[in-house]
Amino acid sequence: MQALFREDFVKSITSLLAACAALVATSVAAQTPAATPVSPEGGTTFVQIGRLLADPATGVVQRDKTLVIEGNRIVEVRDGFVSGAGGEGRIVDLRDSFVLPGLIDSHVHLTGQQNPNSRLEGVTQSDVDQAFVGARYARRTLMAGFTTVADLGATNQTIFALRDAVRRGDVPGPRIIASGESVSVHGGHGDVNGYRDDIMHLFTGESICSGADDCMRAVRLQVRSGADIIKITATGGVLSNTAAGLGQQFSDEELSAIVGAAHRMGRQVTAHAHGVDGINAFLRAGGDSIEHGTYLDDESIRLFRREGTWLVPTLMAGDFVGRIASGPDNFFTPAQTAKALEAGPKMLDMVRRAHAGGVGIAFGTDSGVSAHGDNAQEFALLVRAGMTPLEAIQAATVNAAAHLRISQEAGRITAGMPADLIAVVGDPLTDVTELERVRFVMRGGEIYRAE
Repeated sequence: MQALFREDFVKSITSLLAACAALVATSVAAQTPAATPVSPEGGTTFVQIGRLLADPATGVVQRDKTLVIEGNRIVEVRDGFVSGAGGEGRIVDLRDSFVLPGLIDSHVHLTGQQNPNSRLEGVTQSDVDQAFVGARYARRTLMAGFTTVADLGATNQTIFALRDAVRRGDVPGPRIIASGESVSVHGGHGDVNGYRDDIMHLFTGESICSGADDCMRAVRLQVRSGADIIKITATGGVLSNTAAGLGQQFSDEELSAIVGAAHRMGRQVTAHAHGVDGINAFLRAGGDSIEHGTYLDDESIRLFRREGTWLVPTLMAGDFVGRIASGPDNFFTPAQTAKALEAGPKMLDMVRRAHAGGVGIAFGTDSGVSAHGDNAQEFALLVRAGMTPLEAIQAATVNAAAHLRISQEAGRITAGMPADLIAVVGDPLTDVTELERVRFVMRGGEIYRAE
């Protein structure tokens, strides 16, 4: 009887979220510039381009090209500014623009954003409330030029419903690769902390685990729930309201069990990790990527290179928490403030050392800590950390696509790929902050922004 009630309840919630997604689509579509297909279904679109960085891996900028798009995919890249015979098809004029692939943010949290009321929102907003919030931030992220994101840590029902609504076209937003709830240890970063004990028991989910067998269970449940990728919290975190530090929280045995269980079910594993002990333990366990990486050392760099593991540094998050914690309007708790002041200022130097050591870097911002829509500010921070503008762009295109295993769907502009592209006026290879001023966004052959 209890199982039947639970099944009916889940079905009811899922139906309600789907209805909400449709309502959100109606409310935001009216505010979305040109949020309709650029050509009738089955028609041809010709995008005329003055400067084209089609494959950031090469760094080659081509001039005077035309993309031929059928439906949602590129079918040809032609020389010169051409159009259909007899005026057939639609022409998009970007002859005065610099065009590059749609950007990829490998670490976002679409269903919320840090503010003075964040802790209260965590226990007062329903999954339906967060679905509406997520739809708003998904649209804002797309309009900033990010056509693909990985959402790493949100309520399962909310983020999977939003992901699927975007996929169906009900809600404007980037392609979403979603982890759902993070796999975390009891009492650690990712569990509920800082409330009354009975409240924390109510909000502790099935992805919280202790012991190798229990952690394998948590991974398998996340896969069953719909996770595209498994995200774990290998170490403590800045914004968990507990004075538990930033060091390793899973045991080595638990980490090996998690990675093995995920890989056996066809999922990669990425780890939130600040402390060097947790970073190196996860790398030795065969994990696929590290988020943050604040305290990595020379041994970490050796392991990154040996295993071919990606680093997603999230410099905007470090910059944001450092500024909030040291500013006059600090809204963090004492436990959060202490960790923010410790970790935030170290992240630029971390990226400088990792980059110099040959670690593969994929672009990620942790937006939701910092503001959604400001994602492109990460580029300037990467350049400050020693990367060239081209290397920073590669991190957000070909590198991020390789990291997320979607190189056949994102990161380049070529025949056979989805028509995901953005345009700016200036040259981002000279001034990477041009990417903070995106004027044109196309995702899947549809124009969402045109100025």
